Order: sequence, then structure tokens, then C-alpha cells
Amino acid sequence: MSKILLLEDDTLFAETLVDLLQEAEHQVTHVTNGQSALDITFGQKFDLYLLDINVPLVNGITFLQELRDSLDKTPAIFLTSHKDKEVLKRGFSCGADDYLRKPFDADELLLRINAVLKRTNCTVSQSSALLYHDTLHKRILYKNTELDLSKKEYELLALLLKHINNTVPKEMILDELWSSNEGGSDGAIRVYITRIKQLVPEISIENIRGIGYKLVS
Repeated sequence: MSKILLLEDDTLFAETLVDLLQEAEHQVTHVTNGQSALDITFGQKFDLYLLDINVPLVNGITFLQELRDSLDKTPAIFLTSHKDKEVLKRGFSCGADDYLRKPFDADELLLRINAVLKRTNCTVSQSSALLYHDTLHKRILYKNTELDLSKKEYELLALLLKHINNTVPKEMILDELWSSNEGGSDGAIRVYITRIKQLVPEISIENIRGIGYKLVS
């Protein structure tokens, strides 16, 4: 059984989809606007997103872009009436795996869902599973609990997450976290790294001697 988040503001159409997906033994959570979708993904993990584009508050493309920026690699399929190629191009550029134009055949939807789930394998790294960067509200969750971070700690951890499994040079950290008037230092970086390690003990942050730091998944 796969857990699916359905973002669709047409309630009658959504009810039809929910019935179809549940008959295919999927577990479905339905929301009608993009903000509710963002809120629910903070505390729950899904195997697949089914997304309409034109929905209230936060549209489907912006919703997916927010998740991709937060290192959420959950596969996504757009269900849309859009025929504009530029809109579809934006959808793919922000990380969509597939799309179907409305109206579509129910069997085709199920086939595409199965294909995407098999292709993506739905595995996440340990760091992705333990850490979640909510870029919209500028907060980072560890084990689904918001971390109590200072501004500099938040900026540093967000930077490490953005470049997960890659070394972030100390020069980049200094440029990102301190203005020329503030005068950051290697010592200051070490203090913040130590504090972050205490807050996320199950996350590995390596000191690449003489170069910088790396958050390892």
C-alpha cells in the first residue's frame, strides 16, 4: 500500500479519484489548497504526490518547488487541464516525474502511478528522513520537531542541507552568513557547527580539514 497525497480543489473530481485509488489499495490524503498540502507534509511522509496546478493559496508548481528546495524527492504527477507548454515545462523543471491532462482514463492513471513508484524506488537518505527544511516558514525540523535555532544556526544548517553530501567551503559559509562589516571567522563557524551537532546528534556533519564542512546522508 502506497501513501498518496492528493492536491485537488474540485471536490467531486477528488472524491472520484480517492475512490479509484483506495480500490487500488492506496492510502489517500486529500487536501484542497497548496498551503494545507505544505502543512501536512511537515509531519507526514508520502510515497507519491498527485497535484493539480490551479489550486488556492499555493499553486501546485510552487508547492512542489518548495518541497524540492527542502530536499523532498517524493515522486510527483501533475493532473492538469493546462495545455500551455510553458506551464508544463515549469512543472517538469521544478521536479515533476509525469503529468496527465484532464480528462484522463482511470486505468492510465493507475498505470502511470505504478510506473513512477517503481522507477523512483521511494527511498530516502537518513538525513532527508530526519531533517526537513521548511523554506516557506524558514524553519528546520528534526524528527518532525522544529529545532530551536538562532538566525546564524538556521542559515548554516540550511546551507549544509542545500549542499548535502558535498563539502561547503568555509569561504562560502562566511560569505553567506556574515556581511563584510560583521567579520565572521573560522572560530565562529566552529561554535555554530558544535551547537548544531548537539541539536541533531544522529546527523553526521564532517569537518573537511582546511576546506569546510559536509552534511552526510
